[in-house]
Amino acid sequence: MSNLDTSGTYKLGSFTVKRLGYGAMQLAGKGVFGPPKDRAEAVAVLREAIESGVDHIDTSDFYGPHVTNQIIREALHPYRDGLVIVTKVGATRGSDASWNPAFSKEALTQAVHDNLKNLGLDAIDVVNLRAMFDVHGPAEGSLEEPLTVLADLQSQGLIKHIGLSNVTARQIADGRKITDIVCVQNQYNLAHRGDDALIDQLAAEGTAYVPFFPLGGFSPLQSATLSEVAADLEATPLQVALAWLLARKPNILLIPGTSSRGHLRENLAAADIELPAEAMQRLDGIAAAKAD
Repeated sequence: MSNLDTSGTYKLGSFTVKRLGYGAMQLAGKGVFGPPKDRAEAVAVLREAIESGVDHIDTSDFYGPHVTNQIIREALHPYRDGLVIVTKVGATRGSDASWNPAFSKEALTQAVHDNLKNLGLDAIDVVNLRAMFDVHGPAEGSLEEPLTVLADLQSQGLIKHIGLSNVTARQIADGRKITDIVCVQNQYNLAHRGDDALIDQLAAEGTAYVPFFPLGGFSPLQSATLSEVAADLEATPLQVALAWLLARKPNILLIPGTSSRGHLRENLAAADIELPAEAMQRLDGIAAAKAD
């Protein structure tokens, strides 16, 4: 039984993208700060991703800061037709690599213009507003003022679509009163499934959900069950974790990141993995076991 259509696509605003994309966060240095150890390899990873058919890249100008976007421009500009670049705003980096809220009109406007400049674009396909009420996860708080700023920049033609990141269901509902929300980007993976109900709701509404840290982020997923299922399927645990996300709901768009061409190939190969119903059931139980 196959739960995965390897040619599967989903809408992202006015665009249609393949469900397995690429996240550029790891192209910056350690802690997503400063330059990478091997800039040439970073450029090569991006070029191979595009040559392999990736048409959705997730980035931000506060990765580095500026570093990741500048590498994307060096590697891929002028951009191939059909490539959708998604960025995010709402934070800045301190000189100590800290992550700081940046919600003012001036800060958001500057962030959008920095993204445009460093990516070499006249308009950004999608800009996600990252809520910063709690750096480590969604927390309630009003997004009316920053979303209004982004909606104004959208009316000026600088932004094509707007999404939200690190947000609650209430913030999404409130945000839709201000502008169309085309995607939601929160942490979600096999072991962190707090957004289960939200994903189902967004799927019913036709809204894309883009999980960040799909492989666990800075602490890769560790599970005996995951390793056993992977061994049965002759795949790596991380490939199976990605395949599970693709099978979870059709509105899930993946953006696994890497700074290695070898790991890129492994990630993209996850689209070809067929998960039998029994494997899905075992994988579904990982979060429950973790809670116990």
